[in-house]
Amino acid sequence: MSQESSEPTAELRGVDLDYRSGPPWARLHKRAVSGVSLGVAPRETLGLVGQSGSGKTSVGRLMLGLLRPTNGTVLFEGRLIGEERRRHRGRLQAVLQNPAWSLDPRMRCGISIAEPLTVARTLTPALTPAMTRAMTRAERRRRVGEILEHVGLDPGVAARYPHELSGGQQQRVAIARALISEPALVVFDEAVSALDVSVQAQILNLIKRLQAEVGFAALFISHDIAAARYVSQRVAVMHKTEIVEIADSGDLYHSASHPYTRSLFELGSGAAERATKAGG
Repeated sequence: MSQESSEPTAELRGVDLDYRSGPPWARLHKRAVSGVSLGVAPRETLGLVGQSGSGKTSVGRLMLGLLRPTNGTVLFEGRLIGEERRRHRGRLQAVLQNPAWSLDPRMRCGISIAEPLTVARTLTPALTPAMTRAMTRAERRRRVGEILEHVGLDPGVAARYPHELSGGQQQRVAIARALISEPALVVFDEAVSALDVSVQAQILNLIKRLQAEVGFAALFISHDIAAARYVSQRVAVMHKTEIVEIADSGDLYHSASHPYTRSLFELGSGAAERATKAGG
């Protein structure tokens, strides 16, 4: 079955988004997203590329339910995303450009990674409060150790603070934190752009491997079209608040029809090339 024939995990239908500012008597409106229809299927990574200010981060925030559209509909697992918010706990996650934004510098990494488990309440209940606390601690330690190994880190990293880790290690911890609650959708918003090029290649390969193994739907937001093509099955190109082109990642280079898409290919693709060599 093709990706396109699957019911989308997350979907935007004819979505507009305006940001408003200023006092009520002189309200200003700035269009951030215009008429966007876009879906991400289970087990699919959809790349979303464009320059700064094109609206791609706003699309990610709409898919996560962090913004309400001015017009149009946002669906998650077939339902309006605003319905039954408790049902979405742990099912929607994000990995941000700077891992410091999602890791508390005063918390050991293991505590930060386990935090979504508490929010999502995915731990197995016990018979008594004392047993529940004990089993919760044991279950958390086990789950944290497993997910750290899954992202290529030693379980001992759980006892360390973020400042004791390199940038690449911090981003792996942030990815572990996003995946521990077994989400249906993960939004990667410029998740490698703040890292050194060699580390970017490692994280790109990690994202590609994890998506294939775990099977979550993913939206990979980037200004680097080569990186997006490398990790994604399809790529959507966003320009001046609109989706101007969408195609299978393998076909996009040869079939790009919009001038803006072709201009993106003229930019560097070092991270994707390094990732291909490392992964191959």
